[in-house]
Amino acid sequence: MVGSAIVRALTARGHDPARILTRTRSEVDLLNASEVRDFFAEEQPQQVYLAAAKVGGIHANNTYPAEFIHDNLAIATNVIHAAHRHGVPKLLFLGSSCIYPRHAEQPMREDALLTGTLEPTNEPYAIAKIAGIKLCESYRRQYGRDYRSVMPTNLYGPNDNYHPENSHVVPALLRRFHEAKQQNAKAVVIWGTGTPKREFLHVDDMAAACLHVMNLPEDTYWGAVHPMQSHINIGTGQDCSIRELAETIARVTGYEGRLTFDSSKPDGMPRKLLDTSLIRSLGWQPRIALEDGLNDAYQWFTENAF
Repeated sequence: MVGSAIVRALTARGHDPARILTRTRSEVDLLNASEVRDFFAEEQPQQVYLAAAKVGGIHANNTYPAEFIHDNLAIATNVIHAAHRHGVPKLLFLGSSCIYPRHAEQPMREDALLTGTLEPTNEPYAIAKIAGIKLCESYRRQYGRDYRSVMPTNLYGPNDNYHPENSHVVPALLRRFHEAKQQNAKAVVIWGTGTPKREFLHVDDMAAACLHVMNLPEDTYWGAVHPMQSHINIGTGQDCSIRELAETIARVTGYEGRLTFDSSKPDGMPRKLLDTSLIRSLGWQPRIALEDGLNDAYQWFTENAF
């Protein structure tokens, strides 16, 4: 989802598509260090956007913790090290807002990293993403590499994963409400109490932020971030409850039945709102309102997912 959005953003800004290097998993397995080394040796890229990851919602994180920590550690280690070994000047690593402690002060500032206990439902994934940030910091400290990190809030949009069990909350609810409307179901069941609050960012806004951060002058970026916590939050600065999200998605999909909440299912963190004052001070802000973005995502889903 994010990689394709970055490609769209690069193309829209006039970059030659022939010079934008992309690979499918079948072409380069990022879990395989030798395949990654061969790719960098052959292509010699000048910039790397590391958007690849094993991702999923609460169910997937709870069910596959070993894969979530192993695969994401391997991706970060293999790509960042290969970039360094082959002299890549600039790299942007994409993390996740789950890196912050479960009870971090809201909104969560960049300096909240490693100040408390992580949310148990996604701790393996979070640890892998924290390791990616620290890899970028360490290669800069030791070798002077200009390897930067951005921490997106919850993303959604075209090319999202709409798996009925392993997807994130927005695609999961879009699919559930769509199917409920088709089946004339009287009610839709939503995991948890509906009270947790989440922040959502359209993937095209995220892609624009990635290009913005990647192209900041080196002294501007490194002068703005904390030397030992050198990542930047990317989000809208606004959140809503899961209940409010579900009500908006019901409106977007045209579902008119009841909403019920299964409180036996986990809620995850009570709130996840990013402090986005740093990225805004560097000249970027989101442009796509939540309901407009959900309409765009739902249109893509109905045209492509079935």
